[in-house]
Amino acid sequence: MFNKKYVSLCVVAGLFLSISVNCVVAGDANEAVAKKTIPDPFEQNERLGRGVNLGNALDAPNEGDWGVILKEEYFKIIKDAGFDSVRIPCRWSAHASNQPPYTIDKPFMDRVSWAIDNALKNDLYVMLNIHHYNELMNDPDGHTKRFYALWQQIAEHYKDYPDSLLLELLNEPRGKMGLKGWNQILKESLSVVRKSNPHRTVVVGPHNLNKVEYISRLEIPEEDRNIIVSIHYYEPSQFTHQGVEWLGESSKSWLGTKWMGTDREKHAIIKAFDRAVAWGKKHNRPINLGEFGTYEKADMASRVRWTEFIAKSAVQRGFSYHYWEFCHANFGAYDQETNAWKEPLLNAILQPDK
Repeated sequence: MFNKKYVSLCVVAGLFLSISVNCVVAGDANEAVAKKTIPDPFEQNERLGRGVNLGNALDAPNEGDWGVILKEEYFKIIKDAGFDSVRIPCRWSAHASNQPPYTIDKPFMDRVSWAIDNALKNDLYVMLNIHHYNELMNDPDGHTKRFYALWQQIAEHYKDYPDSLLLELLNEPRGKMGLKGWNQILKESLSVVRKSNPHRTVVVGPHNLNKVEYISRLEIPEEDRNIIVSIHYYEPSQFTHQGVEWLGESSKSWLGTKWMGTDREKHAIIKAFDRAVAWGKKHNRPINLGEFGTYEKADMASRVRWTEFIAKSAVQRGFSYHYWEFCHANFGAYDQETNAWKEPLLNAILQPDK
């Protein structure tokens, strides 16, 4: 017959041991999270390297509406060509409820995950963003909470993905949110992402279409160092956007504009990029050139000259970059009809030595 006092002591000792073990395990787990190395954003930017936008696909109202449906083989084609990364623009706002909690449609989330997974499988870094959230630009008061809710879901969904996935808060902020409004929205949405992704590299850009002229007005929490700043460059627009339908009649008058690579033409690019360099050095932030490209109605020789000079200028200054864009007829470097690269344009994008 067992001694009741002995049994009680054993039970107490067992409970103490169990609690101690659980505390040690929990403590180790918390310590592991705390000690997880935060990526160096400059190294992350270098790994982004030369990239291309998968535009006009997941950023369309529905994939296929704008003539591009992503295919699995595209990711290998992009990698084999020599690219290091892809930027995946996504119109999350078209695939989520308009009422709290603003749930994202599962099929769309699955489709985005499919694209990310295929990129990572092909050793491509990924920059994932919220793109074309026009309602937020036009009515920030009515859509800010929804914007934060979208990021809460996106960030939570991808929190266990490797460091090779970067999150870009918003493509080309502009409109009624204004400079002050965007800086506040940036801060709040970054805080939302950091709750589930404390170690994720985040990409942000200045107000007014990510134009470099506004980079000095960009406000980023000083304590958050795991950030890359992205600018876009399409200047001169009379050349890069000649004949585009969405600019109306004005762009038709630009048809025939050439870019010859004169000293004056080059100086405009040098001046803009050096402004970004100076700001980056002052604030110790790496710079990404998230978009640059030329519309199909410009002559190919001019397109090649402009693209090559942009790419070389970016490389010389330590920028990563993403050409706009992969395979749509208007800006694309890859021809969906012939399943072949437009070699002169591809070489202009990739030719510069690292």
